[in-house]
Amino acid sequence: MSSRHHDIADDLRHQITTGRIKPGERLPSEAGLADRYKVSTVTLRRALAVLQGEGLVEKIHGRGNFVRGPLRKIMYVGGWGTLDPWTAAETALSVTVRSTTVQAHGHLTTLLKVPAGSPLAEFSCISHEGESPHGLARIYIPRDLAPAGVLDDESSCWESVTRFAVLSVPSAAARETVCARPPTPEEASTLQTNSMAPVLAITRVATDFTGRVVEAALLVFPGDRVDAVFTTHHTTDERQTQA
Repeated sequence: MSSRHHDIADDLRHQITTGRIKPGERLPSEAGLADRYKVSTVTLRRALAVLQGEGLVEKIHGRGNFVRGPLRKIMYVGGWGTLDPWTAAETALSVTVRSTTVQAHGHLTTLLKVPAGSPLAEFSCISHEGESPHGLARIYIPRDLAPAGVLDDESSCWESVTRFAVLSVPSAAARETVCARPPTPEEASTLQTNSMAPVLAITRVATDFTGRVVEAALLVFPGDRVDAVFTTHHTTDERQTQA
């Protein structure tokens, strides 16, 4: 026997998929829907959580529940730390960046291989398509490698295009660790995603030709809004070519 909140989710889903409730339209208030279906707000929120988990509805803090439009994915190009310019252009993507100076602590000392307390430039980045967030990143660079003038204003903000990394000097190598996991409460709030929907988390560490870590980037994308592509280039052993 189906539970009441699933019956409500089925009814709302039918209205959405048949176009009775259109993409971008705000649903009635939770109290109003609960009254309409003669259930408690707890039961109603369970029904909405089902639709949020399916990507049909998104809850925007302070504004209410909205029907989501068709999701358009962007592409993260592994090894370069960029969002593919073609898909980024198609979705009119912008990246808002805020910068500040912090001291290395905890896992940052390990990632950047620096002593605790070392000054780091921190860049907090959020990519958007209109009001819809597509990804976020925290990028850390040794303070002496930060681009000139960027940190003159400790709370500077500017519009970037597609690059999430590398922001510092050119790197010789980059190692990326990728995993799928539930978002933290802060990530779920920033990305406006369901707390149970998986995110794609990428930890990217770039080094220069001497082996010094020049950048560490912690990237997080909703799993349904991005594809990550990694290309491997095979080299031929010179001994084989000379044989």
